[in-house]
Amino acid sequence: MDCKFESKVREIPYPQQLVYDTLSDLTNMERVKERMPDDKIQDFTFDRDSLSVEVSPIGRVTLRIIEREEPKCIKFETAESPIPFFFWIQLLPVTEEACKMRLTIKTELNPLMKGMVSGPLKEALEKMADIIAGIKYE
Repeated sequence: MDCKFESKVREIPYPQQLVYDTLSDLTNMERVKERMPDDKIQDFTFDRDSLSVEVSPIGRVTLRIIEREEPKCIKFETAESPIPFFFWIQLLPVTEEACKMRLTIKTELNPLMKGMVSGPLKEALEKMADIIAGIKYE
């Protein structure tokens, strides 16, 4: 069954293009490394187009960018994950100096798995949205 999870919309006090430029080059994830919860995330590695992380208790998750739609959307797919999924970051301008962001995950889950992972997945998505919204885009 198709399952879609969306974060709440976050406002980011930086221009859409600057946020897009930062997030579409994953080498910039160095900025968020120290904000990751050590008890849940280890072995965080990345290059321009992919990132890989060991997530407790899930295991290794590797995402790679499959599409960049400048300056409004960055789409990812899993290259390695216990549950394959698609993930995207949407950006919309609010003013010249601010934009809005929403994170979305789309996956296929059977009803049992959906019941087990919906809560933790939604919580992780909101936490990720907070981290991305809190980056100093300068």
